[in-house]
Amino acid sequence: MASQKRFRSLNRVLQYLSDENYIRLHYFRRFGKMPDLEKPETYNEKLQWLKLNYRPPGRATWVDKYAVKEKVARIVGQEHVIPTLAVFASAADIDFQMLPSSFVLKCTHDSGGVIAVREKNEADVKAIRRRMAAALRQDFYRVAREPEYMDVEPRIIAEPFLEDSRQGQLRDYKFFCFDGEVKAMFVASDRLSGDTKFDYFDRDFNSLDIRQAYPRSQTAPPKPLAFDQMLMISEKLSAGHPHIRVDLYEIDGRVYFGELTFYHFAGFVPFCPPETDKEWGTWLDLPNAVNPARKGRVGRR
Repeated sequence: MASQKRFRSLNRVLQYLSDENYIRLHYFRRFGKMPDLEKPETYNEKLQWLKLNYRPPGRATWVDKYAVKEKVARIVGQEHVIPTLAVFASAADIDFQMLPSSFVLKCTHDSGGVIAVREKNEADVKAIRRRMAAALRQDFYRVAREPEYMDVEPRIIAEPFLEDSRQGQLRDYKFFCFDGEVKAMFVASDRLSGDTKFDYFDRDFNSLDIRQAYPRSQTAPPKPLAFDQMLMISEKLSAGHPHIRVDLYEIDGRVYFGELTFYHFAGFVPFCPPETDKEWGTWLDLPNAVNPARKGRVGRR
């Protein structure tokens, strides 16, 4: 208990640090070493460099889970966008009566704050409101200093509850795109059960011996039926970005957009084996810096 209190106290102190100092210290806590932010080489170091130095206008819309839908529809087609049932400004505003018997609630500005309701009549409405209210209060920029989240309006959106009938779950297919080209991806399985598994693959769906944050499945998930279409959609959505992760779903052979992520795990989760961090770092060509606050302190590699 005492150690948890010290950890929370330390986190509160860290929140008041500058972006650069926060990133350096948080990176040290996770990797046991300081990041090289002047001449980064690894993938995770380069993600930190991008947070500090690459801040072109308009990026917030890409990570806003509601606003991005219009962009996605324009680029790859409305048929790949999950419909929005409703938008709520607060947890108290959630109108459960107007929602269908099964649905999903998520916030526009955070990660992981998703509530899937299979049967509305069995749901704990008060608990859902409490969880969504807590999620709305979360300042996601403060968590990992991802600058895009400073400009995302916190809201709650409701979407249909979707599940692939063939697999009996909704797997996430997450594609790592570098300058508009898919280089690798992973499949997130069993997330609603609390027994999450991550399985990494190359762009040809050959299994990769990579572990990060969660264990691999005992039996690798099958290749999606629409895998080639997923590659095409990912590369269309990632065009013009030095690096972005495109998250998609496959539901009975149809591809749906999930979300976009500029900084995979905020660049704070080590790979196993660690050589992956170096290899992926060679894939990420850093753009020219777009942050006057660090002018004269950064270079291009």
